[in-house]
Amino acid sequence: MQQGLYIGVMSGTSLDGIDIALVDISANNITLIASHCYPIPDHIGSDLLTICEQKQCSLQTLGQIDHQLGKLYAESINHFIKTNRINRNEVIAIGCHGQTIFHSPNGDSPFTMQIGDANIVAAKTGITTIADFRRKDMAFGGQGAPLVPAFHQALFSVADKNRIILNIGGISNITCLCPNQAIIGYDTGPGNVLLDSWIMMHLNEPYDKDAHWAKTGQVNKPLLNELLSEPYFQLTYPKSTGRELFNLRWLQYKLSNYSLPAADVQATLVDLTVMATVNQLNNLLANNTLPCELFVCGGGAKNSLIMARFNELLPNWLVATTDTVGINSDYMEAMAFAWLAYCRINNLASNIPSVTGATQSVSLGVIYPK
Repeated sequence: MQQGLYIGVMSGTSLDGIDIALVDISANNITLIASHCYPIPDHIGSDLLTICEQKQCSLQTLGQIDHQLGKLYAESINHFIKTNRINRNEVIAIGCHGQTIFHSPNGDSPFTMQIGDANIVAAKTGITTIADFRRKDMAFGGQGAPLVPAFHQALFSVADKNRIILNIGGISNITCLCPNQAIIGYDTGPGNVLLDSWIMMHLNEPYDKDAHWAKTGQVNKPLLNELLSEPYFQLTYPKSTGRELFNLRWLQYKLSNYSLPAADVQATLVDLTVMATVNQLNNLLANNTLPCELFVCGGGAKNSLIMARFNELLPNWLVATTDTVGINSDYMEAMAFAWLAYCRINNLASNIPSVTGATQSVSLGVIYPK
């Protein structure tokens, strides 16, 4: 087993930065050593957002952004290594998720597309790089998402409690760790993606810091019910989603019969993020008698209004961030991709068929040698 230092790299649906984590991994221990978030330059972020929302671009544009993003990942990793005085020869591998620009796991020809050329990352860092984590699971009939539940299982499982790990990035996803039950994990719906898009449209701010703007608005219940009527929320798991569905165009269509203050829409979107998950938890654990804990990570964990609403709606639950159990809520997913790289290097299965719907367990990711 190749145990030791791995680097995880994650840039998610929110396009708010590149998270990098240095993780020390052994068979029985996963320790975060260093971490940092690097900004995505405006021109690259703008191009990525355009591709994701318009769902089309020229091959020239696609090739250029793939190259630029791979170079940006490599430069960020090299800066991270230098700043933290890491001996790159001691890093066994980099797990780089890449940037998802389209995810279509259903239909006759399911596919997912992440860009950010891993050849460039391996060449410019001099470190073996693992990427393309989702497509092997999809080749075996899975959704290719979410991938972090196996990592959550390694970190959080206990024998006497139900533990739900909720990551609120651009999209929200849950991992259900219930004793003596198969692990469940799936995307519950929008996390920050609509909140960020709406405030950018109206206030030209990238996100609503600590929900300051949302707190000035009022939740509109008819609109909330309209948003929650989206068929995705009624689908059974396994399921996954992204900007392909939950985007500004979708929101504006839902708003076509409403005339509301923009702040009221923002407040309602907070409740959409919360209710989309709470409704799922109430269904999943309706007859379960064990104590229930909800641990939140991702950008949404810093939103006090989101956290307050979870506490209100789940009064018998322990609701907290993953920081309270010693796992940095900002870098959970970057740590997960370091762990997925560890699994691939050691040929360990890293998907969970009960989560993704794949027909078998497989070791995820493609190896790009240094």
